[in-house]
Amino acid sequence: QVQLVESGGGSVQAGGSLKLSCAASGFTYSTNCVAWFRQVPGKAREGVAKILTHGGLTYYADSVKGRFAISQDKPKDMVYLQMNSLKPEDTAVYYCAARAQTCVVGLSEGDFNNWGQGTQVTVSS
Repeated sequence: QVQLVESGGGSVQAGGSLKLSCAASGFTYSTNCVAWFRQVPGKAREGVAKILTHGGLTYYADSVKGRFAISQDKPKDMVYLQMNSLKPEDTAVYYCAARAQTCVVGLSEGDFNNWGQGTQVTVSS
């Protein structure tokens, strides 16, 4: 079982930037995909970005493409989400998620079996 801990959330004004971090521990060698999701109260969890840990290919939701960047530091078992040009609609709890099986197309919550506790991001107008 992989344990995930997010950090780096906070409050920022629209147009600003934040960098989220996800620290992984446990059987990290078995992880094939790491993703960031976000959720606002009353809505389903939304996939934001994904990175294939072997090879580094990335995938983004259309809503964040060109503004967010997912990256990894494999020796440190860290995954990051750099968020630029933030908008009020980016306000949410952001979760890091990991998948041990082969990565699949898309960003579906059900494809990931390890989750962090989340970190709040608030963007004010």
